Amino acid sequence: MLRQIIGQPSEGQKETGRVEAPAPVSFADRGPSFTAPAPAAQPQRASSYNMTSSKNVLANDVEIKGSIKFSHDLIIDGKIEGEVHSDGSLTVGENALIKGEIRTRSVIIFGKVEGNITVTERCELKSNAILVGDIEAGTLSIEEGATFMGASKVGRKPEPAKPAPLGGRPAAPAQP
Repeated sequence: MLRQIIGQPSEGQKETGRVEAPAPVSFADRGPSFTAPAPAAQPQRASSYNMTSSKNVLANDVEIKGSIKFSHDLIIDGKIEGEVHSDGSLTVGENALIKGEIRTRSVIIFGKVEGNITVTERCELKSNAILVGDIEAGTLSIEEGATFMGASKVGRKPEPAKPAPLGGRPAAPAQP
């Protein structure tokens, strides 16, 4: 029966003319071998991740307690408890939970943030976003369905007031 399964004719069957593979030989029966087999050609894999990419990703199984600093773009889909500071852009993924202050150039929120956000450019709250904290941003976009509990201060920071010239009269206020 075993010969039928592996394709060898049984004692009572006629040979079919097939070429059979030889039976395996154990390493002890082969004797010493001094030549290494040629390495198999590795198939080229298409990689969707570019090693020179400036986007960094913290996956949803990552949990960090402490502050994070980065310089380009960061996508967080895990849990962060602490401050996030950067001159780059932050994307808070759907599964993310950030408990702490965020200070970046821009931020896009799909997940949950519990803390204040200060961005120099744009803050976007997507439809499933939850933000419990204050926002200070150049521009603010809130999609329908997003939850925002806090205060917002939107717009470019005003130019600092120029001091009055020394030794002279104070400048008169401009008349409309």
